[in-house]
Amino acid sequence: MHIVGTAGHVDHGKSTLVRALTGTDPDRLAEEKERGLTIDLGFAFCTLPSGRQVSFVDVPGHIRFVKNMLAGVGAVDASLFVVAAPEGWKPQSAEHLAILELLGISHGVVVLSQIGLVDDELAELARLDIADHVEGTFLADAPVVATDALDGTGLDELRAALDDLCAATPTAADRDRPRLWIDRSFAATGAGRIVTGTLAGGAIAAGDELRTAPGGRAARVRAIQTQGTTVERIGPGHRVALNLTGVDAGDLGRGIALVRSDQWHHTRSVDVELTVLSSLGSDVTRRGAYALYLGSGEWPVRLRVLGPERIAPGQTGYARLHLPVALPLVMGDRFVLRDFGRGQTVGGGTVLDPDPQLRASVAKPDARPERLVAERGWAKAAQLERLTGQRFEPVMGDWVAPPELVDALLNDLREQVAGAGPLGLDLAGLDERQRLAIESLDGIVIDAGRARQADAADVLADHPVIAALAATPFAPPEPSGVTQQELLALARRGDLIHADGIWFAAAAIDSAANQVAALLARQPDGVTVAEIREALGTTRKYALPLVGYLDRTGVTRRRGDLRIGGPRLPQQSQPPQQSE
Repeated sequence: MHIVGTAGHVDHGKSTLVRALTGTDPDRLAEEKERGLTIDLGFAFCTLPSGRQVSFVDVPGHIRFVKNMLAGVGAVDASLFVVAAPEGWKPQSAEHLAILELLGISHGVVVLSQIGLVDDELAELARLDIADHVEGTFLADAPVVATDALDGTGLDELRAALDDLCAATPTAADRDRPRLWIDRSFAATGAGRIVTGTLAGGAIAAGDELRTAPGGRAARVRAIQTQGTTVERIGPGHRVALNLTGVDAGDLGRGIALVRSDQWHHTRSVDVELTVLSSLGSDVTRRGAYALYLGSGEWPVRLRVLGPERIAPGQTGYARLHLPVALPLVMGDRFVLRDFGRGQTVGGGTVLDPDPQLRASVAKPDARPERLVAERGWAKAAQLERLTGQRFEPVMGDWVAPPELVDALLNDLREQVAGAGPLGLDLAGLDERQRLAIESLDGIVIDAGRARQADAADVLADHPVIAALAATPFAPPEPSGVTQQELLALARRGDLIHADGIWFAAAAIDSAANQVAALLARQPDGVTVAEIREALGTTRKYALPLVGYLDRTGVTRRRGDLRIGGPRLPQQSQPPQQSE
């Protein structure tokens, strides 16, 4: 499927041509039919001789309705550019062509319409006039097809040209990140709320939950239609109508986007590359009442030129735009900028950074995704994908960073390990990136929450405090000749257990669990703390911490004043049965 947008001056026959090609009148409003003037967007579709399908977005040509034209051409693949033979090139022809260029459209067909109203000489002059005006643009080498939509002249040639156009025009890419800018919203009797738009970025299916942006309202897709046919799933590059539930009419409208939750960065500030039209009569500065046209929407914006204070007509520069609402934008989005006060197109360009990190006074944006990584230092791969639309290979975990920062981090960690002493570096003091990085270092051993050099002696192996505590397992002495750090490290290794202020050898806990299991084998209804204390040959001072630890670890469970077996009670071997 390809989406082709009409373009051209008012009364040059764009809607008549679409009606002749498709059999559908794109002028749907009563006022449009009354006045014979396209006011808002119209939509139609047809099948070309090759079997390819094409959808048309018909736009108004009158200067008063440029904003409606901009709402329609933001997502088209190619242009059907119409110039009437009797009138030739006109002011809105020039503005529409400039807008198409600013939006990055690079494929099109030129139609010399109403050819039946002129003789051959005037027709040839009109062709030469068109050639002069499209020189240096994407339409410079486009075919020019002469037509008369009323008597059918040239329509077959135009269908063939459209077939060739679609064959040469890339289809929309599926990045599994759908975004639909709503260009029409209305209520349908018995169905509820319907919105239409051109789907880009990914597929959607009936039952999907999308969110409005701006607004963040959840909307469930009840049904999908494309070209009058109901489908369960639709891919990008199609005109679609969505029947939505769970969202109010006030949350839907032209300029609202529908996206999946958490797939897009929503921003109110963007750095852009801005090309100023050479026809503009003055430089672009921060002074001005500017409107941004992006997707199907129009928003007032504040502009600050980055670097110099102004961008001259015909020049390209950089600017920071401040939006009144947060929009789901990505690097590479195209836009048009107009001046409210003058009522004219200023220029347009590309979003370079949907989330600027540097102050405007020092920002130097460009179109390289690597620049976003360099400015952020460290960033999550998912966040970078939301900003750029591209996938990044993480350098550790799900983090992405420039090579020099990764090297600096690894070198710093080596120094920390070397200076940490015989116990090694406590990983509890490291952040997420440092913990991920230290695990990748060669020659470093991580044991019990500490990192040490692999060739360093293990000062905790066979530590004398273990033997000292194990000598009287159920009445251990206060540890001596050992630091608190060493005790904690031994606990992490599982050699010592700290229970309610008493340090026990791990073997003592295992022995206590086995002895309690033996008691419960004889008394399955439960045993008291006193019975456990007596079995262990210890005092209440030590018995209570031991029993409390066994409770916490699931060896025993408390039932009133008794302890019964827990899920981790050691199994007692059954004595062999004596033969009769």
